[in-house]
Amino acid sequence: MKLTMKSILLFAGIVCLQTFAVTDINPNVFLDTKAQEMVDVIRSNQSLHASDPEMFKNKINTIFEPLVDFRRVGASVMGRKYYQVSTKAQKQRFIETFKKSLLDNYSSTLAQWGDQSIKTVFPDKTIFKKTENVHQNLLTSNNMYPIKYIVRKDGSGNWLIINIIVNGVNLGRNFRNHFQALAIEHNGDIDKVINNWTSDANL
Repeated sequence: MKLTMKSILLFAGIVCLQTFAVTDINPNVFLDTKAQEMVDVIRSNQSLHASDPEMFKNKINTIFEPLVDFRRVGASVMGRKYYQVSTKAQKQRFIETFKKSLLDNYSSTLAQWGDQSIKTVFPDKTIFKKTENVHQNLLTSNNMYPIKYIVRKDGSGNWLIINIIVNGVNLGRNFRNHFQALAIEHNGDIDKVINNWTSDANL
């Protein structure tokens, strides 16, 4: 099938927006392992999206939902200006809305993928800083798309994805621009921004 940039971005997001749940592990090795696991899940459930879309979404959800630092990502998407003026309830509601919209969009997009593969670029290093970049390539039948994951180690030593850049497209920046555009459109009304949020905008 012909791949669109939107489907590539969404695929990269669901494959790689994952928590590194093992302490003091090489983030490149762990991300490669998780990416291959996700590819296997997608390939083995190609027909499930048509026959039982909710079950397909649940399979994705078991990997996706518990594995993202949504607090940090959500705050980044809202931006300092709107995050600071939002109430605690509004912040939590946006995080939940952002999470659900991502999952709904990704589960539909992932059903389209079949024989694509992911190859990790392993750097020659064993000591890692608090924030690191992990590089992979998405290989299709006739193209290669570079992907960079920005990962950050939390207080427990777990690596968390905080942003993804696919073929030069910065997902975090796109989502933040989308939030700011909605905020301007709705005169800074955070509740209206949340009510009108969609995660596939500008992809």
